[in-house]
Amino acid sequence: MNPAPSDWPRISSSIHYRRPAAAIDWLCEAFGFEVRLRIDGADGEIVHSELSFGEGLIMVGGEGAWNNNPERSFARSPRSVGGANTQSLMVYVDDVDAHCERARAAGAVILTEPKDVDYGEEYWSDRGYSCEDVEGHTWYFAQRLRSPA
Repeated sequence: MNPAPSDWPRISSSIHYRRPAAAIDWLCEAFGFEVRLRIDGADGEIVHSELSFGEGLIMVGGEGAWNNNPERSFARSPRSVGGANTQSLMVYVDDVDAHCERARAAGAVILTEPKDVDYGEEYWSDRGYSCEDVEGHTWYFAQRLRSPA
């Protein structure tokens, strides 16, 4: 397998919002993402964006056939499809309790409060919570408590 580009993770995700510019601002405020790249188009549309969290990266874009590209017509916010999610994102953070409070203060809907999950000595133990963002995407944030023995 050839290496990924040096400035790009091997795998990343793209998530879609009705109001992607506002979502980018919210994701930075609530979850601590940093804007790595943001290309604004006509009428305030987001042509391309890259948000980083540590070595992780997500792309945030609009829904529908934005930028006159019918190949993107599948892209929808959960708010546009009755709240359905076809993916959820998982992010490791340093302090999951503090992160949860930051997200809550910014308006995230906390679905599960922080709790410990232990998969057994041969596996790992994490503390995590799940939440819903401003347009209904489901996120899970975790902090590693114990690595496999």
